[in-house]
Amino acid sequence: MTREFTSPDEADARRRAGEGQQRPAAGLQAQYDFIVCGAGAAGSVVAARLSENPAVQVLLIEAGGSDEAESVLDPTQWPANLGSSRDWGFHAQPNPHLNGRALPMSMGKGLGGGSSINVMVWARGHRRDWDFYAAEAGDAAWGYDAVLDIYRRIENWQGAPDPHYRGINGPVWVQPAADPSPVAHAMLDAARELGIPTFDHPNGRMMEGPGGAAITDMLVRDGRRHSLYRAYVRPVLDRPNLTVLTDTLVRRVVFEGHRATGVEVVRKGEVLAIGARCEVVLSMGAMQTPKVLMHSGIGDEAELGRVGIPVLQHLPGVGRNLQDHVSFGCIWEYAEPLAPRNSGSEATLYWKSRADLEAPDLLFCQVEFPVPSDRTAARGVPEHGWTMFAGLAQPASRGRLRLTGTDPLAPLAIDANMLSEPVDMRTAIACVELCRELGNAQAFRPLVRGEAMPGNLKGATLEWFIRDAAVTYWHQCGTAKMGRDEMSVVDGALRVYGIEGLRIADGSIMPRVATGNTQAPCAIIGERAAAMVRSTHGL
Repeated sequence: MTREFTSPDEADARRRAGEGQQRPAAGLQAQYDFIVCGAGAAGSVVAARLSENPAVQVLLIEAGGSDEAESVLDPTQWPANLGSSRDWGFHAQPNPHLNGRALPMSMGKGLGGGSSINVMVWARGHRRDWDFYAAEAGDAAWGYDAVLDIYRRIENWQGAPDPHYRGINGPVWVQPAADPSPVAHAMLDAARELGIPTFDHPNGRMMEGPGGAAITDMLVRDGRRHSLYRAYVRPVLDRPNLTVLTDTLVRRVVFEGHRATGVEVVRKGEVLAIGARCEVVLSMGAMQTPKVLMHSGIGDEAELGRVGIPVLQHLPGVGRNLQDHVSFGCIWEYAEPLAPRNSGSEATLYWKSRADLEAPDLLFCQVEFPVPSDRTAARGVPEHGWTMFAGLAQPASRGRLRLTGTDPLAPLAIDANMLSEPVDMRTAIACVELCRELGNAQAFRPLVRGEAMPGNLKGATLEWFIRDAAVTYWHQCGTAKMGRDEMSVVDGALRVYGIEGLRIADGSIMPRVATGNTQAPCAIIGERAAAMVRSTHGL
């Protein structure tokens, strides 16, 4: 039975949340100083930080609705959100490299965005990720050492004290998975059997070198999901200068010349224009952000011309560079049923497919129930079992987004293009082989009856399994990348090239996908964006 959390603080927060979300109904202003589009992992941070200055008016627009639902708040129910009204419901096109399969590409829709429907993992990324971002941006403030300072500042860490890596006074409640399952501890023991080091937590030394294994860090507080919306925005909804507008879809950005002056939205079936005196910040994720850019006339001139959209700014990188962590479910049957604990994903491991690598290129999240793909389910799945959700941390394959017409409500054509690069198949084979070594290690013997899939496959048979088993980690990013080359969409300050008053702050700006789950890096992107906006406007 799930406990309903009803402390006085929570009751007060619920009251203030209701009042805050009723304000727009009482009278939406024609203009705000800042409009933030998307109340997800990054947008929530941007809106909360900008509204700290009472002299500015901030509007936070969200296409989805409230996060007040058990499927959101109960950590065990996160799978129920996939394919629901809280999911954008994106689908990739059929992929010949996945045996013709068309994968669902779930992304969060509602207050909190992905941080309200994901598995609550807090993974900061590897040192090399952030140093690469800094090199691409030409700005050391994106580098690992600078970002580590931000992580310490924003965390409220509940594990063993580690002041060099962890903070204790920030808004983001981070805790190790509470009372992990025996299968999670077996994962760490299996790693040690194979010579892979284990760590007290996964967000310190472990992600500065070749990797390792640890009990997962989670955004769960008092047994309830603690999304980034709940960390940043919900506690401050009583600020009179912050308006949160839900169930409102952003269609396009409005311009005067090459300056963004507002947004066009659809609310209750009506198209409205809302002005922005200072800036518009797009934080709608790797699908919606480039889509809105293209419908606003910003993108590749050939692509826009193909569907008849006039070009405002030619930026060929918009919608390109699509990346995601592709994963393959290897499943073992329990000897005796073990009920999942916490979110059902309590142990994580990063490691290398080749000894000569200096940083991990493999990502493993243990899931305490069977997770087959649409195809591998036909191979037979045990009623009780666990899955090694094993994937590529740094895939070489890149996809692309295309418009299907001039109507902003028309769906995107998503060419995810997973496993299109031959090197990704070689890495995937190494990934599955290491996965099987871990799952068949001595540490698991008391807990499992045996391996359910894939079994000892080799050659073309193993490749076929990998193409059938591949699914997304739901870490889509990269489609409006930060950088200084011709395919870059934003500069190091997250300003859209050739446009004034428009920034992007979400996973779409990542030049490459982070090594690990992406919500923690998106919080950093939000913090960096807010700081740069405040600096520009002297706030």
